[in-house]
Amino acid sequence: MPHPIMFDEADPLLAQVRALALAFPDAREKISHGHPAFFTTKVFAYYGGSVKVDGGYRQHERSVLVLVDPDERAALLGDDRCYVPAYLGPSGWLGIDLADNSDWGEINELLDASYRRTAGPRRVAALDAQAAGG
Repeated sequence: MPHPIMFDEADPLLAQVRALALAFPDAREKISHGHPAFFTTKVFAYYGGSVKVDGGYRQHERSVLVLVDPDERAALLGDDRCYVPAYLGPSGWLGIDLADNSDWGEINELLDASYRRTAGPRRVAALDAQAAGG
């Protein structure tokens, strides 16, 4: 049985995450476990997550999940917006709650870091060439 859809297609925060994520070379979107997932050959970001609490789950519907360097992850976990997502947290993923006043430059940097950890050398080279204007 497929997972229920756990996002609102009209959510403006999703639209912003989608625009940033799909700007990376070869990035595409699919629905995974009811959430938008952004990937090349591997997923580099999810929109929406949850935290396991008291035998259930607390949803973080308007958040982005990324895979960042362990040192950066440790530093970010001191930020009240950040959380360790259920299921993916033990593999190094981090959730960041979003709001209308989110720093989209920072979110793009986190998406970039996650993309670089998952996309492979050819795509990272294409990203670097894109950033250099080539």
